[in-house]
Amino acid sequence: MTAMSRVESDIVSLRMSHCRAEQAAQTAQYHLAVQNYRACLEAAECREDCRAVEFFALKLATCYDRMGLPDKAAQFRALANADDLPALLG
Repeated sequence: MTAMSRVESDIVSLRMSHCRAEQAAQTAQYHLAVQNYRACLEAAECREDCRAVEFFALKLATCYDRMGLPDKAAQFRALANADDLPALLG
């Protein structure tokens, strides 16, 4: 079973990825935070959970801002603010 499919199917794994991402962001290890937040975002998309997609997209935007990548941050901020999130998920 791949790491992504484990996150998709197991809320405990999703929570652990979120905790790892938070810890990495707090210690300015943004590459690790991004990796874990992306796994969380993908799981939220698979679950079609619009609020979780918005939450993790904003977390990714913050990380990319702190990494000095404003264009990448803007892409995730746009995803978080998209009025048609269900269409993006479908």
